[in-house]
Amino acid sequence: MSTTLGPAASTLSERLYGALTGDGPEERACSAIPDSACTALPGNYLLNLGNGACTKLAEQLASPGLTLPWMMAAIGVPASLVAFLSPIKQVGSLLPQMAVAARIRGMARRKWVWSAAGSFQAVTLLLILPAAAFLPPLAAGITILALFTLFSIASGAGSVAFQDVTGKTIPKGRRGRLLSHRAAVGGGLTLLAGLGLRFWLGEDAGVTPYLWLVLVAALLWALASLLFARIEEEPGASEGGRNMLAEVRQGFGLVKQQSGFRRYLWARAALTSVEVAMPLFVLHAHGLVEGATALGVFIVAVGLANVLSSPIWGKLSDQTARSVMMQAGLLGAAAAALALAIGFFAGEGIPALAYAPAFLLLGIAEAGARVGRKTYLVDAAPTEERPLYVAFSNSLIGLVALSLGGLGIVAQFAGAPVALLIFLLLALAAAWLSAAMPEANRMVEAG
Repeated sequence: MSTTLGPAASTLSERLYGALTGDGPEERACSAIPDSACTALPGNYLLNLGNGACTKLAEQLASPGLTLPWMMAAIGVPASLVAFLSPIKQVGSLLPQMAVAARIRGMARRKWVWSAAGSFQAVTLLLILPAAAFLPPLAAGITILALFTLFSIASGAGSVAFQDVTGKTIPKGRRGRLLSHRAAVGGGLTLLAGLGLRFWLGEDAGVTPYLWLVLVAALLWALASLLFARIEEEPGASEGGRNMLAEVRQGFGLVKQQSGFRRYLWARAALTSVEVAMPLFVLHAHGLVEGATALGVFIVAVGLANVLSSPIWGKLSDQTARSVMMQAGLLGAAAAALALAIGFFAGEGIPALAYAPAFLLLGIAEAGARVGRKTYLVDAAPTEERPLYVAFSNSLIGLVALSLGGLGIVAQFAGAPVALLIFLLLALAAAWLSAAMPEANRMVEAG
């Protein structure tokens, strides 16, 4: 599929790219990507940005931390099934990546992996609709979990391909900025959607509005797949493919040989707590906040967090992603402390707006955690081994995420405040471990 642009479209993409990054054609630094990719950089940047705007909005509209739990509760799905959503998202998307990386290595153009994965995710969301609308509560819950597992596995395949394609088409020094622009635009759209929901959802909204949200999310995934397929990706090396067992051996070899990679894995493991904490905040808020319209308020808070913080995180990540990871851990701990303080001093029956600052702060921390750890690894990993580094680290973190799902059990039996306190300690540990990492350009050197 050709992505050659006409003169007018090319000029427009150059101007938009220059406005977003501050680069002009004469000052563009492309030493980390092929010359032909540098020529296509403005168009690729904007296509990647459009893809991110679609996926970021879709992820919030069909969020396993907010929307899907609300929808499943509305149709009477048992709480024990609802609690599995967040662990399934992490485990399903991260654990299978070793097998995916072995296959991606043998492909010259890897953008098609993401496009196929995104299309599959759209289909699984569409299949959730009849399950939620027509099946009995227990059967609906099991079916939704099964479909969401498939959705998450496809997400994992796309994640490996995305980071590799980004490394091939976007030069170092602009990757963090791209990730931040993706999050900021998606956050802005999420903010608008949340404001609409704030007035659309009534006190007894039923299940229909949530079905519409999932439908729109499915359409956005389909559009994102088309945009990613338009990216101009130069053929890469496809030799040296290994099977999954060989990939695992190679990955553990990297851990043994490179202390910098080990430190990154420790820091990211602790930082994962920030990325999976939102359901804990939902459980805590559920006992304090009045009204069904709280969903719209919290979606607005998360969208606003992305809009406000992502441009800053992106610029900081291009300078020092290690520092971004450290700050994200500290902000995650601050969000937990704020939530606990609200619960302690305000008590029950508070308006959603009173709890929204905790979601805002958590959203800022989560955005920083994602931009920081992605930028760090893309910048640190050797070009031809990047899929291995990404997949191996993601697969290990999938196991960590599964164990963090145990915080839901803690919340059920000991209370949400206890679970939030444990999260607070994990977030502080993430900040400390991130501070102990080398900078990205020295990770491989740290043997």
